[in-house]
Amino acid sequence: MKLWQRVTIAAALAVPAVAQAEAAAEMAKPKLIVAISVDQFSADLFAEYRQHFTGGMKRLANGVVFPSGYQSHAATETCPGHSTILTGSHPARTGIIANNWFDLSLPRDDKMVYCSEDPSVPGSSSENYSVSPQYLKVPTLGDRLKVVDKATRVVSVAGKDRAAVMMGGHDTDQIWFWGGKSYVTLPGRTATPPATVSRVNASVAALVARPAKAALPAMCRSRSVALPLGPTKQVGVLADRKAEDFRGFRAAVDFDAATADLAIGLLDEMKLGRGASTDVLTIGLSATDYVGHTFGTEGAEMCAQMVGLDENVGRILAALDATRVPYAVVLTADHGGHDVTERAQTRGFPEASRVDPQLRPSVFGAALAEQFGLDPKARLVWSDGPFGDWYVARDIPADKRPLVIATLKARLLAHRQVADVFTADDLRRMTPPRPPVEEWSLAERAKASFDPERSGDLVVLLKPKVMPISDPLKGSVATHGSPWQNDRRVPILFYRPGTTGFEQPLSIETVDILPTLGALVGLTIPAEEIDGRCLDLDAGAGNSCR
Repeated sequence: MKLWQRVTIAAALAVPAVAQAEAAAEMAKPKLIVAISVDQFSADLFAEYRQHFTGGMKRLANGVVFPSGYQSHAATETCPGHSTILTGSHPARTGIIANNWFDLSLPRDDKMVYCSEDPSVPGSSSENYSVSPQYLKVPTLGDRLKVVDKATRVVSVAGKDRAAVMMGGHDTDQIWFWGGKSYVTLPGRTATPPATVSRVNASVAALVARPAKAALPAMCRSRSVALPLGPTKQVGVLADRKAEDFRGFRAAVDFDAATADLAIGLLDEMKLGRGASTDVLTIGLSATDYVGHTFGTEGAEMCAQMVGLDENVGRILAALDATRVPYAVVLTADHGGHDVTERAQTRGFPEASRVDPQLRPSVFGAALAEQFGLDPKARLVWSDGPFGDWYVARDIPADKRPLVIATLKARLLAHRQVADVFTADDLRRMTPPRPPVEEWSLAERAKASFDPERSGDLVVLLKPKVMPISDPLKGSVATHGSPWQNDRRVPILFYRPGTTGFEQPLSIETVDILPTLGALVGLTIPAEEIDGRCLDLDAGAGNSCR
């Protein structure tokens, strides 16, 4: 029996089954919970475009609004962020410490594992992995509801497998995510797909088969300013998409539209929320992240994406209204982001810089081998980039290993772009941080991402506005993953038809979403099992945290 199953069963024994709506409640208890994650949707982006929203995002912004919530941890990447949204737990508890980490005990040569894979599946590799929720150590909202009411249905759709897996959890009835050229499901699921899936996949194939002309919304024209990044690359001007460009499709409004179509179709085909039990629908809108990585966050491309996001969220809400069932929606993000370095420099951030290409494990490993007389051909240091978890080889002699780690820490701290470095021993000795989250030290942010079974021997944090991409001509131009506010702060929006809206500027965390939704549907979650706290929404929302 897996850890998440033991935890969920214990909770089921401790609390009653999901109760029916109380007569005193001002609103009917939701029969459908909808959780929407907008990948790389920072609190800054929400604030920047809020005044321009006219559709679904405007409607959500008139609900219960926490404009500056937190993905509190240091590892502000897609997989850790999504793992917090419906589990109520920081990555230190979910076990999802990064998108990728290293398990030096694995027989595969690169030792890397992907957060949503099962490396025990024959033939699975870090590049060609078998998608699975097995690394997620804790239950999601859907998992918990299914324990107390087996008739609950959980449907999860997303533009990324890790978004669908981390929000859907271990026991999904339907789970669909983008597989590169179509929406696919978990390996081993051989049942005939719902008609919606076949229809959306056919529509996407036809759409991508032909070129797409760029359509710049009028409000975005002032942002259409070309920014050269080199002789062969520029950003800032919305460009046409060539036929069969599946990679470019991901960084387009059409990508989120297809995911929304999939969610809306399954909502109708499966008649979610129309049974006796509370159902869960999770939706991962991933295009904003691909736009941010490909073009940055402040150009015409992101402006067009925000217009499209507003429209797609509006379509989802309209479809929910059409069901005529009581529903509740929460929208948030897995992390924030940062604009392309070269544009940030022109916008008043001269300190913005790209990471030193020498800040990589092979360089430091070679120096350590020379200093300590170790095999120069052996790989001594492992990491997935210049920041995050760094691992030291396990076969270094025991009498040298502590000094090697200490020396590596000192060398990293001496680098001009490194803000701080913590060893596994440093973080293991710390107590888990407590609110207020905006006052957490860097060490506390790193602690919230630290799992002693999976984290590195060192956790490396870069200074503010250091872009951990050295060459924008070789792939992505911008990214996220830092412990700083631009990556940690995300909007958290709750909405129910008829609710009395209000805005709360003080900080809350994404881990607070699970207990809050639990209160809406009468599900009690033992406080010791999670890191979040229930939020009292407005009086008309019908949730009680007591």
